[in-house]
Formats: sequence, structure tokens, C-alpha cells
Amino acid sequence: MTDPHGFLKTSRRPVPARPVEERLNDWNEVYAGQALLPLVAEQAGRCMDCGIPFCHSGCPLGNLIPEWNTYATRGNWRAAAERLHATNNFPEFTGRLCPAPCEDACVLAINADPVTIKNVEQTIADRSWEQGFTTPHPPERLSGKSVGVIGSGPAGLAAAQQLTRIGHTVAVYERADRIGGLLRYGIPAFKLEKRYLDRRIAQMRAEGTKFRTGMDIGGAVDAIELSRRHDALVVAVGAMERRELPVPGRELCGIHQAMEYLTLANRVGEGDLATTPVTAEGRHVVIVGGGDTGSDCLGTALRQGAASVVQLDINPEPGDARTDTEPWPVYPKVYRISHAHEEARGRAGTDPRFFSSATLRFEGDAAGRVRALHLTEVEPVARAPRPDTERVIPAELVLIALGFSGPERGTGLMTQLGLTLDARGNFARDAGFAATRGERPVGAGTDGVFVAGDAGRGQSLVVWAIAEGRAAAAATDRYLTGATALPAPIAPTDRPMVA
Repeated sequence: MTDPHGFLKTSRRPVPARPVEERLNDWNEVYAGQALLPLVAEQAGRCMDCGIPFCHSGCPLGNLIPEWNTYATRGNWRAAAERLHATNNFPEFTGRLCPAPCEDACVLAINADPVTIKNVEQTIADRSWEQGFTTPHPPERLSGKSVGVIGSGPAGLAAAQQLTRIGHTVAVYERADRIGGLLRYGIPAFKLEKRYLDRRIAQMRAEGTKFRTGMDIGGAVDAIELSRRHDALVVAVGAMERRELPVPGRELCGIHQAMEYLTLANRVGEGDLATTPVTAEGRHVVIVGGGDTGSDCLGTALRQGAASVVQLDINPEPGDARTDTEPWPVYPKVYRISHAHEEARGRAGTDPRFFSSATLRFEGDAAGRVRALHLTEVEPVARAPRPDTERVIPAELVLIALGFSGPERGTGLMTQLGLTLDARGNFARDAGFAATRGERPVGAGTDGVFVAGDAGRGQSLVVWAIAEGRAAAAATDRYLTGATALPAPIAPTDRPMVA
């Protein structure tokens, strides 16, 4: 354990991000080049001997947070890395991307500031790579069984790595031209530099995982034929059915889905394009949606040189502290500022978000391009427009960031494998992650099909995706061999803690 009085002696000090004006001039991570030590080791020492570490429950991976905090405090980075990787395949991703519900579940958060768990996690992961502790782990022997993983986001990659390491021959099939899913094209480089993703993929190749890009399963590649090549399939295609904004003027030029915009920006970073055809440069930008994707669009638009950026959030502005309806240790809806919001405030001096706001219609010019957005304030619960609150704001580029409603509907993949949707619009599966049709197994030719990640859970966090991949891998291994030694951190029905 760490010093049991450490939290009394040391105040919370997160790792500072780079200055706003510096990071707005590049696409590097907001923490790039910042000194993590000795600050992080000192902060890890605030982890108390709390008896029941609720941080375990706050994270679906079941991360052994007090254990690796102790090793980090003592500078034993090898042991810390071993404990970290025991439950998490990709801590360098989660340490950068996860909103850290574990910190809100920290016992210290009852009446004080929690441990900077996310900073410690990233530091351990990075030190593990720097010091050569993170190496390939190829299987000692092969099982003779073959698994195809459809989709290469965090769920698919986690499932593939687990199954490869246990001895199965695994091939990952990705529709895009590069591996990574949303990690590659949905997450901006200022949140996750792609070299970290490439490094982990190289490790997986060295372990024996095969990667196949440009493979549209259910389209150019018949899904049934693919199922015949393998003894099992893991469907981890994510939740890519984008929510629309059905208001007058939606057809105007200059209105785009957020993922289209982010993908093009990331392709510029990959060197595929010299410039993006959808740019915020010199334009008044409006982002419709107050979530993480909207924040990613905000940071991207600022770096592209937008004239102004406004982000519309239909939810009311939350308070600064927990309420009785969201007590510890649940993840509360409180006022949070992402790095992109911080950048916008540094540039314009105000928060770019308009809370309790909804779009009424778009207005265009003679050429059919959007030029203005009509919005209204809405009631907190009913979300009905408030009378006499309509206003007009300039909008030369509108980005729709309203999230996703499950996997893409009516695809060849869905039809050919006989996948159906559950009540929440996700691919139906049973308690063992196996794809189901109602209460019956999927029909002939599709036995051994498992569903992992957002495709079965719906839009969620990176930690839930990795946990899903690990659990689905355990279910797949049990199907192939009759038993499994792989961990299964969650069940398909598990959800985040709520009051």
C-alpha cells in the first residue's frame, strides 16, 4: 500500500496541458512533451488504503488501480505495468481517451478531490513502452482453431489480441484502408497521436494476429463465405448508424455529419490529402450536439482556423457539484470543460456552448449554401421550445454531432449472418455474447457468431469497448474449446453504475 496519510499531505495536481495558443498551432496531443514525473508518482501516493476500492466498480475493466498506484509511487514501473495490463489490453488508449469514471468512484471523491488515476494510468503505460516492458506475447502453441474478427476498433482489437494469445489463429477484417476504427479516423490526433495505435498494431502482428484492410464484409466480401473460413466470428463493427437532424434546410450545402468531417481531417494527418474538402478555415461554425464527438469537432475547427465556433447542447447547463440524485460513486452530470472547450475559451474568452438550445431550421443563400441557423431555447425536461426565445446565428459550416443509434441497419453483413436488432436497436445477443434471433440461435451457417462492443451495447466509452472485447473473447474461446482461462470482466447486460 502507499502512505495511508498521503491524501492528507498531498493535494490533487493533474498533469497540466500545453498552453492553449501553443497547441492550437499543431495537431500534437495536448500533453505532448509535458513532464509526467515526478508529479504522477507523487499523485499516485494519494491513493489511500480505503478497504473497498470503489474505483474498481467505476471501471468496467476492473482495473487494479490501488495496486498499480502503489508500484507507481515506489517507481517500480515494471510491476505497475504488469498489474495494469492484467486487466487492460490498451492502457495507453484509455489513459488518453477515457473520461475516467474511476476517478468519480474514488473514495476520496466523497468529500475531497480524487486521485489523478487517468494521469497515472497513461504514465505507467508510456513508461512500460519506453523501458521495454511491453513486448509481444505470442502463444506457446496453436489450438488449430480459426477466428475472424469483423471490425478493428477497440473492441475488435481487444478480442483479437486475447484470442491470439490463447492460441487461436485470428484475422481482423476492416472495411477502411487502415486498422483502428474510430481510434484511427474518429478520434483527432490531438487526443490520440496515431503512432501509439500503430505501435500497438505492430505488437499484435508480432504475436500472430493477421490484419486485412479494405474488406467490406457483407458487401464485396460475402459474410457467409467468411464464416465458412473460420470456426467462429466476432462482430465488432461499432455503432455507426448516425442520428440525423430532420429540420427545414437540412439539404443545404455546408451541413455535414461530424464523423465525415473528422474522418477527412484525420486523413489529412495521415497524408492521404493535402487539404480537406470540408474545412472550418475562415468560417462561422456551428456544432449541433454537446457530447464528446462535438468536442472533437470543436478542437478540430479551432485548429483549422475557424472564424467562430458555437456548440449547441439541448441539455441544461449542469451544476458544478453532485446532486442528491447522482451521489457518489456514480459518474455525475456536472459542468465539465474538455481541452477543446478550454481552447475555445482561451481564444474567444467565453464558453462556446449554448445550453438548453435546439435547432429550428437552417437558412441558405442563393447558391444553396447554409448561411444561418435559427435556434430556440428549450424546456429542461420536455425539451419543448420556449416562447419568444428564437434567435439567428451565422453558420457557414454546420456539423451534426448527435451521436449514433446502433450498428448500421440493413447491411449485407446483417442480412447474410441473420443478425437481428434488440429493443435498443443493437445487434441481438444472448448472455454469452452469441448472436441470437429472438430466443433462438442464429440459423444454419451462422453458429459461432459473437457480437462485441458498441455493435451489441450501443454507443459507449472506450473502456466498455475493451471490456466487451475481452469478455466476448472468453465466450468465443469457450465455444471453440469447451472451457476458457480468459477473463470476462462484464456481461452483455452490465451497465454503468447509476443511482
